[in-house]
Amino acid sequence: MQEAPDAEHALALYRTMARIRAFEDAAEQASLGGVAAFGATLSQAKVRGPLHLSTGQEAVAAGVCAHLRKSDLLTSTHRGHGHTIAKGAALDRMMCELFGRASGYNQGKGGSMHIADFSVGMLGANGVVADGIPIAVGAAHALGMRGGDDAVVCFFGDGAINRGPFLEGLNWAAVRSLRILFVCEDNRWAATTETGSTTAGAGALARAEAIGVPGCKADGNDVLDVWRAAGALLAEVRAGAPRMLHAVTYRVKGHVSVDVAGYRDAAKHNKELERDPLVLAAAEIEALGVAREKLEAIGREAQAEVAAAVAAAHAAPLPDPRAAYEEVQDTGAGRWRE
Repeated sequence: MQEAPDAEHALALYRTMARIRAFEDAAEQASLGGVAAFGATLSQAKVRGPLHLSTGQEAVAAGVCAHLRKSDLLTSTHRGHGHTIAKGAALDRMMCELFGRASGYNQGKGGSMHIADFSVGMLGANGVVADGIPIAVGAAHALGMRGGDDAVVCFFGDGAINRGPFLEGLNWAAVRSLRILFVCEDNRWAATTETGSTTAGAGALARAEAIGVPGCKADGNDVLDVWRAAGALLAEVRAGAPRMLHAVTYRVKGHVSVDVAGYRDAAKHNKELERDPLVLAAAEIEALGVAREKLEAIGREAQAEVAAAVAAAHAAPLPDPRAAYEEVQDTGAGRWRE
């Protein structure tokens, strides 16, 4: 296991987390029509359709992706904004995609669950639970054929381990000794159901080890713990062996932005909120001798950057309606349009 990062690297981790938190907060407000105190309503929402927030899970994305190169590849989930930001995607193009604007990553046609940026190795989020796993395994197989030591990171949630692609993907990775790090981002909720109530046995890591993919568990709310664990595992992955990181965190928001999550126990929920990843990270970084003012400045910079992204999304043009016929599957010389 790697030692703790120095102050400079710890600040970089905090900056990534602050940018993710600011982005998610702004996206949430845009999906709800703004701040209620200002008289906004859902009819004024700029982000339409499902919006799955990663608020509270920032440490997993930041701690893992800090070890990745631009040439490394990544697949994400329906709750993928944090992973995308941590891999290096541009906030303005991400926000434009959420707003359905032509300058978004998918020209406004994909929305929250389909953001991809191949230029930084982000192969895309995925709205189907567990379906990022076979895509990541296919990418890792391609990297294996190419040679070198570039790696793939595959994020998925705890609900995904109960679906077929988990078994299929990890089995192929083990059989072929693929350079892939599987990251189970265990936020303990599958939509509106506590995952523990529908998952038998010892869980994600035990299942991975049974297939031949060893790994370790990390405190997914402690970015330094995630950083240490991910660094050690990725060193083994680059040497030619698949590994699993089981990062236990907590989903702060409901399943989607308009879900108030009334099905959760209020006392348990409030207890979990005491372990805010940014608060924990700030305390650890201050212990390294960094002044709180430095952390506060990073927070303000993140807020300003996201505010600029929101302004850009407001100003960006909507797609030309004719673009709806572009970049879609051709089912036969355009006859389907008739």
